[in-house]
Amino acid sequence: MPALVNSRGEGLVFSFGTHGEVYCPPRKRSRICGPCIVGGDPSKDKKPSIDVLPDECLFEIFRRLPGGRERSSAACVSKRWLMILSSVRISASFETNFPSLKSDTMTNMDKSSSREWNADGYLTRCVEGKKATDVKLAAIAVGTSTRGGLGKLSIRGSNSLRGVTNHGLSAIAHCCPSLRALSLWNLDSVGDEGLFEISRNCHSLVKLDLSECSSISNNGLAAIAKSCPNLTSITIESCPRIGNDGLQAIGKYCPKLQSVTIKDCPLVGDQGVASLVSSGSKVLSKVKLQGLDITDYSVAMIGRYGNTITNLVLVGLHNVSQKGFWVMGNALGLHMLSTLTVTSCRGITDLSLEALGKGCPNLKHASIRKCCFVSDLGIVAFSKAASLLENLQLEECDRITQIGFLNAVLSSNSKLKSVSLVKCMGIKDVHTESPSFSPCQSLRSLSVRSCPGFGSTSLALVGKLCPKLHNLDLSGLSGITDACLIPLLESCETGLSKVNLSGCSNLSDKIVFALVRLHGRMLELVNLDGCKKITDASLVALVDSCPLLNDLDVSRCLITDSGIAALARGVQPNLQILSLSGCSNVSDKSVPALEKLGRKLVGLNLRHCFSITSSKIEFLTENLWKCDILS
Repeated sequence: MPALVNSRGEGLVFSFGTHGEVYCPPRKRSRICGPCIVGGDPSKDKKPSIDVLPDECLFEIFRRLPGGRERSSAACVSKRWLMILSSVRISASFETNFPSLKSDTMTNMDKSSSREWNADGYLTRCVEGKKATDVKLAAIAVGTSTRGGLGKLSIRGSNSLRGVTNHGLSAIAHCCPSLRALSLWNLDSVGDEGLFEISRNCHSLVKLDLSECSSISNNGLAAIAKSCPNLTSITIESCPRIGNDGLQAIGKYCPKLQSVTIKDCPLVGDQGVASLVSSGSKVLSKVKLQGLDITDYSVAMIGRYGNTITNLVLVGLHNVSQKGFWVMGNALGLHMLSTLTVTSCRGITDLSLEALGKGCPNLKHASIRKCCFVSDLGIVAFSKAASLLENLQLEECDRITQIGFLNAVLSSNSKLKSVSLVKCMGIKDVHTESPSFSPCQSLRSLSVRSCPGFGSTSLALVGKLCPKLHNLDLSGLSGITDACLIPLLESCETGLSKVNLSGCSNLSDKIVFALVRLHGRMLELVNLDGCKKITDASLVALVDSCPLLNDLDVSRCLITDSGIAALARGVQPNLQILSLSGCSNVSDKSVPALEKLGRKLVGLNLRHCFSITSSKIEFLTENLWKCDILS
């Protein structure tokens, strides 16, 4: 029976063939609440009506939220809402208007990231490894935007499955316009687009660190340079796509740059370094260049235009020759340089080292490491030329001998305060007459480490020529004995305060008795790690006669429970750090004494003390909550 529908919807007319028609008046339309679902509760699949809106509509809604609390609450609804909120740009005025507003919900969302307040008063965040994701950065961005804004962000490492990308960095850029310091490490998935967003929004950036970011190129660095004129510090390490163009942009657009570190960037050459130094900041004070393919031209430009540089570090510059370093010194532009560190540079020879000494009249700290062509002649000439030199460090310079070392000390014009020799294999005892020079009255600290040829003769000469020593470090000199060290201790007129004899395995209790007798009232630090002949008797002597002692290391010595008990019975008001690592004769019997000592200690090393059970270690850890216990 077909039905005919009135075009105006006023009623229905049913036809009964040839018998006639019947008219039905209009009825009220049934309300349809939803689709008919068999076997389920429709309310469970029903979504909030606002969530059916496209992202563009939600964006317009979220950007009109009145305050930080509303933004944080909305961000906690879903990942989608969080990501949309993180794309809403926050003005600097918004951050200023909500400096003290805290959201507990957003604090919980980003609680797995390391956070603290910087000394300057701005908030910092650090995310590492598996925690470094775009979602994490979005949560940090939205959460911190309501509390004065994020000031410093460090991203170290990346999640291999859901790592940080340009979207995560964009979220930070949109929500944290007051960002001042950004550090990116090992982020292959972050490229120029991320830095473009930072440059568009974070004009207050003053510090940028890029390390192992293979997708960031000169374009991203140039964008930062053009938009962040207040940049004062930049570090670029192992970024294979950053080269001369990026450095030229930094030099051109960043007049306030103070610190530059460039390491292992194969595209960086003379053009970039030279332009950075010559046309860059007029307040550039710290420069570090390592593992770069630069030549004599770059270091010559540093010598010519580096008149504001105070700290210069040059490492692994294999293409820089003697001529380059000689020109750098003779260019006479480094008159403000006070600290110079040169490591693994073949161009550092006796001639170039002397030129540097003459060309840097205010040099006070010099460190020459792994420079195989430096000999006695060069180091003595350098000490004479650098008239204000106070600190000299020589490491793995095997052409320097005992005579050269002593003459360098005596030629320092009575300014030298600290000398350090490390792994200088050319230093060997030479039996000779004592020099006729006057003693060096200025030297306060002497460190001779892992120089096996430095023996009794050298020690005796040092004792005569350096009577004002306060700090003595002879670690790793396994050949020295009590007999050759005691004359040096007796020659120190003003008293030793820090003595490091770690690794001097031939020393016995006798040297400790002499040390306590001569300098006990001044001693603050004593390190006897690895002195296998040292027993409880030395510990008792140190307890009775060293009231200022605050750092004691008797690791791998013949210390027993009796020695620890004696130490606990003594009066040691200043003792803060005690190391007993590898003392196998210290057992559970010492736990009461250690507990008593630990009430004043801030550090206790019990590593490899296998006679102390794990339960006792746990007891000490629970009861000495102010003391950092290593086990």
